[in-house]
Amino acid sequence: MSGVNKEFELRGVHHLALVCRDMKRTVDFYSGVLGMPLVKTIELPMGMGQHFFFDCGGGNHLAFFWFPDAPEAAPGVSAPRNLPDRGEVLSAVGSMNHIAFDVPPEKLEEYREKLIAKGVDVGVILNHDDSEFGVAPDVHDGVYVRSIYFQDPDGILLEFAAWTRELGPGDVRHEPKTAADRTM
Repeated sequence: MSGVNKEFELRGVHHLALVCRDMKRTVDFYSGVLGMPLVKTIELPMGMGQHFFFDCGGGNHLAFFWFPDAPEAAPGVSAPRNLPDRGEVLSAVGSMNHIAFDVPPEKLEEYREKLIAKGVDVGVILNHDDSEFGVAPDVHDGVYVRSIYFQDPDGILLEFAAWTRELGPGDVRHEPKTAADRTM
């Protein structure tokens, strides 16, 4: 499922850094609810805030900044307003739309139920395919990933995603759009 980078030896995502409103609540959610070990904590110099790192598996990390003077969230601008299965996917240019964590396909239903039991509002399981609307009601040979979406306490959109098949050359067939194609 991966091509070969002939320019740089990139070994995956080192970390993705996000901003939270309440570091304790963030630790409670990512370690307590999602089970990610907290592996590094940093107090930033001159009272600028904190920077904490969680192990999200596969040698990858998710990091959070806490800034005492951070601007408030801007749902619909900096992140989608709601879950994709509820009709929301739009966020602004330069924003982080969502984080997808790779999970085993056979565990997706179990993980959805586990999140619900922990009080997390979780969307339906989506079968992503290449149909007109991008999702199918049932799993078929064209489904390439199945996933669920939910949000963390700060409204950051999260996804548990499971590949269902190997990707191949036929999966790359669209011409990239340009700034001139924008409707705004």
